Amino acid sequence: MKNVYDVLMERGYIEQCTHEEEIKRMLANEKVTFYIGFDPTADSLHIGHFIQIMVMAHMQHYGHRPIAVIGGGTTMIGDPSGRSDMRQVMTQERIAENAEKFKKIFEKFLTFEDDKALMVNNADWLLNLNYINFLRDVGAHFSVNRMLTAECYKNRMEKGLTFLEFNYMLLQAYDFYMLHQKYGCKMEFGGNDQWSNIIAGIELIRKKDAQDAYGMTFSLLTTSEGIKMGKTAKGALWLDPDKTSPYDFYQYWRNVADADVQKCLALLTFLPMEEVRELGSLEGQKINHAKEVLAFEVTKAIHGEEEAKKAQDAARKAFSAKNAAEADIPTVEIAADKVADGIEILALLADTGIVPTRSEGRRLVQQSGIAVKGQKVTDIKTVYTADDFAGGDFVVKKGKKTYRRIVLV
Repeated sequence: MKNVYDVLMERGYIEQCTHEEEIKRMLANEKVTFYIGFDPTADSLHIGHFIQIMVMAHMQHYGHRPIAVIGGGTTMIGDPSGRSDMRQVMTQERIAENAEKFKKIFEKFLTFEDDKALMVNNADWLLNLNYINFLRDVGAHFSVNRMLTAECYKNRMEKGLTFLEFNYMLLQAYDFYMLHQKYGCKMEFGGNDQWSNIIAGIELIRKKDAQDAYGMTFSLLTTSEGIKMGKTAKGALWLDPDKTSPYDFYQYWRNVADADVQKCLALLTFLPMEEVRELGSLEGQKINHAKEVLAFEVTKAIHGEEEAKKAQDAARKAFSAKNAAEADIPTVEIAADKVADGIEILALLADTGIVPTRSEGRRLVQQSGIAVKGQKVTDIKTVYTADDFAGGDFVVKKGKKTYRRIVLV
């Protein structure tokens, strides 16, 4: 059977690892238990987390055992990695609610029967720690001088690093140690910003248990220009349909740059690499087919085939001007009293969230980027009354591919 290390490398996941040759041999000859941590700082996972979920799924497919660690304890502190400010302190109740939502996503991609995968919460061993004992047993193995050279801390030194956050590395290292003790966990995976924390766990296991452990990090999802993907006008690209609708989710991937199609197909779908390379090599108008495949496959993986088909059908109809009014496109509501005396186009666009600000709306109108009911809007003073919304065909087109139907409530 093909080594999963080669699969992960071929698809472009691996950024760096601690002992490449040892890891390759281990993954080829053993059933390896590994873990990835997820701090439930929000009520949904986002597309950045999906890379790591895909890695867990590939690993499990090749016979290895994933542990998805919910950071019920570490979220009480807040990871400073990749942050220029301190994370909001959250209550245990909020953390627990968020964690429950994470589980539903994991279960779509991992098989948990017969302990083929585990889902644990580090609150089970972190929240009841005795601080003095922890300092003696764990803190004694860490050099403050060395910790301060870690990227996750260096980025915070100018604005101020709290002692609360300074403990985070010790807690994540202790997670790895506890998972090694309880489940024989040999590897920790994570985003590239977790490198220092992963190394800390490996060294703690070596010092306390005199055993080897290993780490691997993955590339962030970025465009060909190095810009982080997954950001929309409304914020992050969430996996929860209540935060990012399946249609908006589909549209995001349908509209990626040509140069990013192959990379996204490799990282975010299970399509064979032969097909990925074939689709990624398409040029001109043909690349749009590859984008449709990408959008459909990723939306199907997260939201199911039915929602993916709905999103695809709506998008195809929306691209045809004559079908825009009938398309099953997202609907946004506006209070009837706001249009009772008429509403200007800039206010309409901003109040319904079609644009983030009136200044953005002004720019789009001036650049002929807005159409209402099939007609280009060229005057920022254009006013619409309640009569214009009658019949349910008040469709706004922003740019070339974004459609919204506006209804009065």
